Amino acid sequence: MTDWWQIFPQGRQTLTIEDAEGEQVAIAYGEAGTGQPLFLLHGIGSWSYSWRHNIQPLSQHFRVICPDAKGHGFSPASTKPETVGHQIAELAQIIRALTQQPAVLVGESLGALTALAVAQSHPELVERLVLINVPIFPRQLPSLGMRSLADIPLDLVRWFDQARLVRSIAPLIRSVTWLMRQEVVADPNSITDEEIYWLTYPYIEFPGAITQFATDLRQAAREIRNLQTGEPSLIRTIQQDLPKVICPTLILWGDCDRWFPVEDGKKLHAHLPNSQFQVISNCGHNSSSSAASVNEAILAFVKTQTAVL
Repeated sequence: MTDWWQIFPQGRQTLTIEDAEGEQVAIAYGEAGTGQPLFLLHGIGSWSYSWRHNIQPLSQHFRVICPDAKGHGFSPASTKPETVGHQIAELAQIIRALTQQPAVLVGESLGALTALAVAQSHPELVERLVLINVPIFPRQLPSLGMRSLADIPLDLVRWFDQARLVRSIAPLIRSVTWLMRQEVVADPNSITDEEIYWLTYPYIEFPGAITQFATDLRQAAREIRNLQTGEPSLIRTIQQDLPKVICPTLILWGDCDRWFPVEDGKKLHAHLPNSQFQVISNCGHNSSSSAASVNEAILAFVKTQTAVL
């Protein structure tokens, strides 16, 4: 299949940052367009490919920057144990390295939660936020597949990953991904073989990707348990600091999101003083199949806010 990174004029680029553990890591990213910087931030277990339908339309109006988070897509995984919330410090470094002005952050799922946390801890980096189906009030890991992988001993996952046994069961992984994909899209008939190929490509081809995914899931599961039991939790801190988000914020929620209900978006809107809330019709937790509606909402939001300013 055609190299997906050809969607960007300069193809895949690489940025080296120091991660939350003090280790030098390479971050893969692509960019297109000129003007105000706009970052597209993917969710857990995903990578920049998830924004394939947004990049070109938005690049007509912005300098679109689309990074793969550490251990996702074409960005190698860390070799050290991860700190909870490492994505926040790493995203802040990525923003500082790639632009000298406050940016628009567009995040989906975990990418949205990370963007929200960056707006709290580094407000000087963020001009506007667009949060899509953000898991700010989670009750559990949303899918059986996620919960199952999080329960597998990490040493076993790491051995399986490093031995590259995943390649021998690539067809099975693609089949399981196709089944899981049906949970996050509004119309399962929209799923294509090419989509499944690219979504699973990093996990089949790159050592460390499955281990990173399992590590992030274990951390997320522990965070959610702590949230439910009243123990210290980064998610609770983000919830408590919502009033600190002063930049204009657009909250988008798919009316067919089977993972997190629309009521969560309404609740978030009530806690963010400078926010707007909009429901996207016929949209699941993953918004790629509703990209045209998402792009339209982003452009209307930014243009309106610019006019106000």
